[in-house]
Amino acid sequence: MSAETMSCAKALNAAMRVALTSDPATFLAGEDIAVYGGAFGVTEGLLADFGAERVRDTPISEDAIVGMAVGAAITGMRPLIEMQFADFVVNAMDPLVNQAAKLHFMYGGNVTVPLVLRLPGGGGTGAAQQHSQSLEAWFAHVPGLKVVAPSTPQDAHDLLLAAVNDPDPVVFVEHKLLYREEGPVTVRAALADVDGGLPGTAVRREGADLTIVAYSLTARKAEEAAEALAEDGIDATVLDLRSLRPLDLGPVIDAVTRTGRLLVAHEAPGPVGIGAEVVAGVVGSRAFDHLLSPPVRVTGGGTPMPYAPALERANIPQVEDIVAAARRLMAEDD
Repeated sequence: MSAETMSCAKALNAAMRVALTSDPATFLAGEDIAVYGGAFGVTEGLLADFGAERVRDTPISEDAIVGMAVGAAITGMRPLIEMQFADFVVNAMDPLVNQAAKLHFMYGGNVTVPLVLRLPGGGGTGAAQQHSQSLEAWFAHVPGLKVVAPSTPQDAHDLLLAAVNDPDPVVFVEHKLLYREEGPVTVRAALADVDGGLPGTAVRREGADLTIVAYSLTARKAEEAAEALAEDGIDATVLDLRSLRPLDLGPVIDAVTRTGRLLVAHEAPGPVGIGAEVVAGVVGSRAFDHLLSPPVRVTGGGTPMPYAPALERANIPQVEDIVAAARRLMAEDD
């Protein structure tokens, strides 16, 4: 099959079409996803093609939506659920964290919970504190949940199909600013095309001087930063985690062993974030003896997301912030 250019939103839509066509147990549910096509248009056209039994508008109750999905999953269905905004998942923490994540273990492995929860998150849209959060570290901390965060249209497509295929509950983090980003996508013919589990860390760029690790939208920014650094003669490796739990640190350890320097970047706040886990994994590995400088993190600010555009931008790591941190890191061992 040949690749075609499409946005992340279209790539996700295509993946849902594949899932709905491949498996009659798969259904979609969420607020305004059917008639309206979703707050960001990701589910547009699916109601017309698959009907109201498979593409369901729900009441405005996240607790009820996820509770219903957990019940459906343990009785043989494969619910694919959209939170209108990632922030709204706080209303569904009990069924997600106390039920979906734990039932497989509580029932001695006799129950699986093949639930996918799509979370449109992140800032940069002027939506302020209650519609701009990056909450992925919450869920990566919970045993029993898997967490993924794609940065490209192809990965959005493939990761969503892999998540639907997974027997465990998967929290699927989608940065809202990526929905319109375009790239080549090979649309899979069936769910079986992505057998093999959730894919791990991807190498986006090879370099000899330092390693930049990121995910989601920040991985795209890291690639831009690497291009800018190359103009200064700094050769950076860029790694895109993609899966946050399980966390695939093998490529990170290999890259840091080779480059001797580590910079981790993500939009979520720094304290107790994914970046801290990456740094801990590296300093506790064979890469530690190869470090030429202490690892550096470039993360979101320590305040709720501001509404004012200038303050919002200052609260989110930008390309220039990654470039500046990389230059400081390179200078430390000169």
